[in-house]
Amino acid sequence: MKLELRGITKSFGALVANDHIDLTVEPGEIHCLLGENGAGKSTLMNVLYGLLQADSGEILLDGVPQHFEGPGDAMRAGIGMVHQHFMLIPVFTVAENVMLGHEPTKFGGQLDAAAARTMVKEIADRFGFQIDPDAIVEDLPVGVQQRVEIIKALSRDAQVLVFDEPTAVLTPQETDELMQIMRQLRDEGKAIVFITHKLREVREVADRITVIRLGKVVGEASPTATNAELANLMVGRDVDLTVDKEPAKPGEDVLVVDGLTVADQFGNLVVNDVSFSIRAGEIVGVAGVQGNGQSELAEALVGLEHILRGTVTLNGEDITKASIREILDMGVGYVPEDRSEDGLVKEFSITENLILDRVDGPPFARGGALQRRRISEFAAKAVAEYDVRTPSISEKAGRLSGGNQQKVVLARELSRDLKLFIASQPTRGVDVGSIEFIHKQIVAERDAGAAVLVVSTELEEIQALSDRIMVMYRGRIVGIVPGDTSRETLGLMMAGEVAA
Repeated sequence: MKLELRGITKSFGALVANDHIDLTVEPGEIHCLLGENGAGKSTLMNVLYGLLQADSGEILLDGVPQHFEGPGDAMRAGIGMVHQHFMLIPVFTVAENVMLGHEPTKFGGQLDAAAARTMVKEIADRFGFQIDPDAIVEDLPVGVQQRVEIIKALSRDAQVLVFDEPTAVLTPQETDELMQIMRQLRDEGKAIVFITHKLREVREVADRITVIRLGKVVGEASPTATNAELANLMVGRDVDLTVDKEPAKPGEDVLVVDGLTVADQFGNLVVNDVSFSIRAGEIVGVAGVQGNGQSELAEALVGLEHILRGTVTLNGEDITKASIREILDMGVGYVPEDRSEDGLVKEFSITENLILDRVDGPPFARGGALQRRRISEFAAKAVAEYDVRTPSISEKAGRLSGGNQQKVVLARELSRDLKLFIASQPTRGVDVGSIEFIHKQIVAERDAGAAVLVVSTELEEIQALSDRIMVMYRGRIVGIVPGDTSRETLGLMMAGEVAA
């Protein structure tokens, strides 16, 4: 089935998310939609799937115009979507999830559970999936849950399949397996739309590439294009994708963590007996599929999570029970995972955000009074140094792009003399050009003698930045390995296998 999108336009107030986008996807091809976070890729696919209504433009399947009031219409027309965040009911079985919404019935209107199980088994066997139709979804590994999503789409005879950032929660090995599944679907004649911002995946699996920037199609590229060429199309300028850093020259231990244990609100151990250390002048990266305790670990180190057991020491001083204020004052900088919720006050100006945690004393306050001229000078210097694109230091932080918001957080944290710098997902939702800049700042902090902890679900980022890599799985450390450890080895560790 051939898919055509013609002149699709979708606005949210003054923001034009899709600006007259044309896209054609042929049967038997993998067409990659490449673009930065916020470029408009997911909005376009949500229009295609009936989750959003376009302001103008049309959708055609095999030349016939379509109008989808909702996902049900799109599915009936032969479109299936595998979402980044799975649309599965955890306590249902695989078969129950697959048949939900189009339940097979027997004579008399009873549910035909056997027919649903048979359908799952037939599709699973066709693709070599090892899936028990009666397995409870929440008991399945993430990669297997994604296959359930694929079976769901195929059970409704989808001829056009959309994969929306499908590798975000997968190990490298699961990503490779997904690529093979996509090729198999293509070879069966399906039209595949693959949405991603990861250049390696694009070059590996795409037959054609369309690049979207700021809601517009800016060009097509060949899968043989280099990463640099693709990045140039994505951001509109040349970008250095390599992280230039000299070998680390580590000093004494700065952070020592011993037996750290943290529980969530339900009493489940999310960080379980974790021990490690970071020395001055080195970067330790924390790798792992999202949801394995990395976020809670970072938050516990700065006092945002209650520590059940274990100790945390900074330069020999126990900070296990210290307040957030005390920890920051001891020379800890922290870039939170969600900058918009935890890193910034959007209604405050850039200037105000740059001094959020420094208004109780010199150099920005004296005798209870703010030193406004000094604050303005500091803000102007920080904005220039960190290349924050803004018309004024008085601009509200919420009006900045994601990349510029992240630069404001970095500028605030790195403008202090730090002993320890913790960066959680430092480049999430950030354009390629800003990623280049942020990586340089992190390396510079290491070279200035700080101990650095970087938490990221982007394995390429962890490999590029880290002097040592700590892999977490289900709240535990699987192993700590050198920064040049292979992607394959790290992938196995991310799935829980202990390094040899």
